[in-house]
Amino acid sequence: MSQVASSGSASFFSGKPLRFIAAAILLVNGMFPALWILFTSLKTEAELTVKPITWFPHQPTIANYMQAFSDQPLHIFLFNSFMVALLSTCLTLLVSVLAAYALARLNLKYRGLILSLIIAVSTFPLVTLLVPLFEIMRALNLLNSWIALILPYTVLSLPVCTLMLVSFFEGIPRDLENAAMIDGCTRLGALFKVVVPLCAPGVFTAGILAFVNAWDEFLLALSFNSNPALRTLPVGIQLYQGEFAFPWPVISAALVVGIVPVAILIVIFQERVVSGLTAGGIKG
Repeated sequence: MSQVASSGSASFFSGKPLRFIAAAILLVNGMFPALWILFTSLKTEAELTVKPITWFPHQPTIANYMQAFSDQPLHIFLFNSFMVALLSTCLTLLVSVLAAYALARLNLKYRGLILSLIIAVSTFPLVTLLVPLFEIMRALNLLNSWIALILPYTVLSLPVCTLMLVSFFEGIPRDLENAAMIDGCTRLGALFKVVVPLCAPGVFTAGILAFVNAWDEFLLALSFNSNPALRTLPVGIQLYQGEFAFPWPVISAALVVGIVPVAILIVIFQERVVSGLTAGGIKG
């Protein structure tokens, strides 16, 4: 009997029931907050405060979305966030591709130490870097500009993107680069014409991570930019709350508008991101 019970419990913990439960937990944990924000954005203020709580809006309305754009210049917040995230992502990919290629291909003497330092730097809490970064930007007269955010976002995303790309580059045979260089390519030409296209899933995954990190960042955007015309979306959303009022339906509508671009980006590049994460996990 004990053997039957142990075999039954083993089959439960290693079979489909446990996988189904784990998948359900991940789905609820990931989807419930987004769905709750969406439902809240479609409710009126009166329905939001009614008791007992209503899960679904009884009379859905898009007035909150219209108010979100009329109360604050939400389109400017979106544009600033998009440009800062896009430019920092491009710069991050350029630098991380070069750094990862050097670590994967060149016989660096202190390669292990460099990788350890990259990992160590990525663990620093952002709040500990706030004052030094602020002093640097003020000394360079870069405050109240996109560059004041683009450069720090690039530095903050570089460790993760570099480490991810190193594992991809190490999986590419050197013979392909050697053949390209024999045909007349320089080492940089072989990198961008042979290696990077073969590592496209990893590059897209690193780019998505860098873009999302820049899109969601709040602390640096709040500290480095006081110009209303340069506010990014996370900073702009907190302006909707008043001194004594919290218009949650309007705030939720602004949040939904901010989630949509990232969701569209992930849906478009879903296959490449999934394959990049899977390949990176297998190689790492």
